Amino acid sequence: MNTTLGTVLWVIVPYVCAAIFLVGHYWRYRYDKFGWTTRSTQIYESRLLRWGSPLFHFGMLAVIGGHVIGLLAPKGWTAALGITDEGYHVMAVGLGLAAGLAVVVGLTLLILRRRMVGPVFRSTSRMDKLMYAGLALVVLTGTANTVVGNIIGHYDYREGVSVWFRGLFFLDPHPELMGAAPFTFQAHTLTSSVLFALWPFTRLVHVFSVPIGYLWRPYVLYRSRDTRMGERRGRRGWENVEDGSRTP
Repeated sequence: MNTTLGTVLWVIVPYVCAAIFLVGHYWRYRYDKFGWTTRSTQIYESRLLRWGSPLFHFGMLAVIGGHVIGLLAPKGWTAALGITDEGYHVMAVGLGLAAGLAVVVGLTLLILRRRMVGPVFRSTSRMDKLMYAGLALVVLTGTANTVVGNIIGHYDYREGVSVWFRGLFFLDPHPELMGAAPFTFQAHTLTSSVLFALWPFTRLVHVFSVPIGYLWRPYVLYRSRDTRMGERRGRRGWENVEDGSRTP
């Protein structure tokens, strides 16, 4: 890969997608608050959703956790904790395959549900279709990374992709490191960058609206009434004439 192409793919494209991600979310929240929603379709079908949604979401949480450790934590940090390269390799393969399998199965169920259930399919927008296609590419290339980098090959992404990724935050990227990475890692990086650029304009914005405050908000107390449903409680200081009593 020549120097110019490497600079475009591994320096310009990531920064452009990151800028769209940040500015797009600001624009969406500023001018489209009513569209900041998951556009839930649970009312149309819940059987497939009951299985697909937890598998996908919990699997993604594990995948994100693995990416945070693998990309942001240098090898020296894990070595300082007493984790050897072999131990890290076994953990990455085991947890990565389990989380990847959960995400693949969950996403497959969600896509099949959206295509096979009539009302759900009719409520699917073009951006939804583009989002699902982007998610599928990111998940497939990410799963391929686990297989190619850890099972078939022996590519240590923590000495290549991770160093490049951390360099982006310090305005010191090293595109030559990504140029030397296997194709699956390059494809995963590019598809992920494009997905981040699409993110603000899809239902993925609901990620930033998780009701975390529910974990520590006060309990909501409900008190029953003596009156039957549909009756209005009499005004204080008055008694029902129907009971034969007089008003004060």
